[in-house]
Amino acid sequence: MSTASTTVQPRSPAWANIGRALTQNESIVAIILVVFVVVAALINPAFFSVEHLFNVLRSSIVIGIFAMGTLIVLVSGGVDVSFTAIAVFAMYSSVQIMIATGVDNIFFAFALSAAIGLGLGLINAALISFFKLPTLIVTLGTLWAYRGFLLEYVGQKLVTDVPDGMTDFWRANLFTTQTERGTLTSLHSSILIVIAVAIITWLILKYTMLGRGIYALGGAPEAAERAGFNIRLIYFFIFGFVGVLAGIGGIVWASLARVADPNTMVGYELTVIAAAVLGGARITGGRGTVVGTLLGVLLLQTINNSLILLHIEPYWQQAVVGLIIILGTGIPAWQQKRARRQVGTNI
Repeated sequence: MSTASTTVQPRSPAWANIGRALTQNESIVAIILVVFVVVAALINPAFFSVEHLFNVLRSSIVIGIFAMGTLIVLVSGGVDVSFTAIAVFAMYSSVQIMIATGVDNIFFAFALSAAIGLGLGLINAALISFFKLPTLIVTLGTLWAYRGFLLEYVGQKLVTDVPDGMTDFWRANLFTTQTERGTLTSLHSSILIVIAVAIITWLILKYTMLGRGIYALGGAPEAAERAGFNIRLIYFFIFGFVGVLAGIGGIVWASLARVADPNTMVGYELTVIAAAVLGGARITGGRGTVVGTLLGVLLLQTINNSLILLHIEPYWQQAVVGLIIILGTGIPAWQQKRARRQVGTNI
C-alpha cells in the first residue's frame, strides 16, 4: 500500500512581494519623483506651491504628447529624432494657410496640422519599410530635410499675430486660482489632450493585435514577421501616429506661446527621448509603458523646473538630461546581462 504525498510550496512573505513590486521601473521612477519633490520642498518651500505645480504640468504638456509617439517608436526597436521638425513644419504651415485663407478655427488648425504631420510621418515610414533603412538614420536625415524645406519654401518670419482661434485656445483654462502674491495661476485645458493621447496609446499597446506587433517588432523583427505580423504596415502606423501627434503638439505649443516660430523646438528631441527612456522604454526595443513614460516626463520636467527655482545654472539641466540617458540605457542593459548570467548558471 502506497501513500501519495504532496509538497506544499511555501508562500512568499509579504515583504518579498513588495520588493518585487518595487523593482518595476514605474515604481522606482515614482519613488525618485516623490523623494526629489520632498527634498526640493525642504530646500525651497515655494516648490510645494500650486503655482509651481501648474508650471510643471504646463511644461509637461507638449513633451507628454511627443513622448507617447516616442514611446511607440522605442518599443518597436527604433529611434525617431524628426518629430520636432515635423511639429514645426506642420504647425507653421497650418498657421500660414489659416492666415492666407482667412479660416480661423482651432479645430481646423489641429486637423490641418495633424494631416500635414501624418504625411511627413508616412514619408519616414516609406523610407524605412521599403528601403530597409535604420530608423535613426532616416529620421536624422528627414529632420534636416523638413527643416530646410520649411525655411526655404514656407517661411522664416516669426508670426506673432496668430489667428484668434489659437489665442482663444490659449485662454481656455481648466482651473484658475490666486497665489499668495496675489497673481493668478492656471492649469491649461490642453492637459486633457495629453490624457486622451495617453489613453489611446495605452489601449493600442495593451489591447490590440497592432500593439502586440509593435512589441514583437522591438523584441525580434524576424520572429515577428514569421509570426504573421505585417511589418511594413506596422511601420506605417508607427510613424504616421508619430506625425499626427507631432502636428497636434505643434499647434498646442504655438497656442500656448501665442507665436508661430519656424525655429522653435530645436533640441527637444533628446529631452523627449530621455523622458521615455527614464520611464522604462528600452532603446533596444520590446519594452516600455505609458505610465512609466508619463512618470518620466513628470520627473524630468520637475527636475528642470526645480533647478530653475533653486537658481541652478541652466547648463546643469542639459547635464542632467545626458546623465538620465546614460543611466536609462545603461541600467537596463546591465540588468539584462545579469539576468542572462543567472539563466546560464541555473541551466
